[in-house]
Amino acid sequence: MKIIHTADIHLGSKMDSRLGAEEAKERQGELRATFNRMIELARREGVGAVLISGDLFDTDRPLKKDKEFFYRIVRAYPEITFFYLRGNHDIKESYEENLPNLKTFSSEWKSYELDGACVSGIELSCENYSSLYSTLSLDRSKVNIVMLHAEVSDSVARDKISPAKLQDKGIDYLALGHIHSYSSARLGGRGEYAYPGCLEGRGFDEIGEKGFILLDTEGGISHRFVPFSSRKIELYKIDISDCESAYDAYLKARSQIKCSSSDLVRVLLTGECDFDTDGIERELERLLCADFYFASVKNLSLRKIDTSSFDGELSMRAEFVRGVMNDSSLSDSDKAKVIDIGLKALYERAID
Repeated sequence: MKIIHTADIHLGSKMDSRLGAEEAKERQGELRATFNRMIELARREGVGAVLISGDLFDTDRPLKKDKEFFYRIVRAYPEITFFYLRGNHDIKESYEENLPNLKTFSSEWKSYELDGACVSGIELSCENYSSLYSTLSLDRSKVNIVMLHAEVSDSVARDKISPAKLQDKGIDYLALGHIHSYSSARLGGRGEYAYPGCLEGRGFDEIGEKGFILLDTEGGISHRFVPFSSRKIELYKIDISDCESAYDAYLKARSQIKCSSSDLVRVLLTGECDFDTDGIERELERLLCADFYFASVKNLSLRKIDTSSFDGELSMRAEFVRGVMNDSSLSDSDKAKVIDIGLKALYERAID
């Protein structure tokens, strides 16, 4: 059997991290469209089940249109069994629909048979996070899939799970949610665990390929990550030390960014410059937004300052520079940052 493992869909997310109202609304629609495309692909590829390991919705009280969207999809694909385990964002969401192909979970272990495999899951709470290891009982003669929404950790907590405490439980595949990037590792014993990440990056802290995991239970269990997002969010660090103007910085950034024009880019400007970079981020954003769906620029560059030029000078600026340079508690990079900020502040004070 083929199975899709997904998580952290966050239907209803505002998607407004740095985006304008129009782009945020469009991205909300793209999130729903990507989820729908995934289910349509599942139908075409003969996928028998979809595992949703938490945070299907962004809040405990999702909008009516998002709830109706999900339940209509479940009804529209009766040949696919949907397993929906709530996460930390939607833990109080009530399972309102009683559909034969929708399987849900609770604060106690629940198990469902699935064509030779067994799907088990539990929704973590303050009451069960420490006892869930001792209460899990699996038939080791079956292919066992376990669903959880938590962060892998050496410690045990409300939102953390310990792989070491699960490695001898007979788990073949631990379908996790909560972390928004794909990753996988051996669980120990005969099993492995994986995070599919989210379907669409929602902010500039969710960069790179986004998608889902496709499982195959024939002859055991195997999985592969499937990139599937409608757009990517990518981060680029651009050293503009050799640039002479904001436009030079734009040209250098443009030559190094390898994204599609439909993607979102975050640019971090670094280095030491001979020209004044105040306001450079706004100028580059205007230029890059013409090349990509959206661009965000943060200026981390510093003004290149010849501190020796202040030797012998009797001024507040010179005293400030010498004081910073003689401060042994600061690294060279920190000294450069302090001097850059301080001289700008003194310059503005002189103008006022």
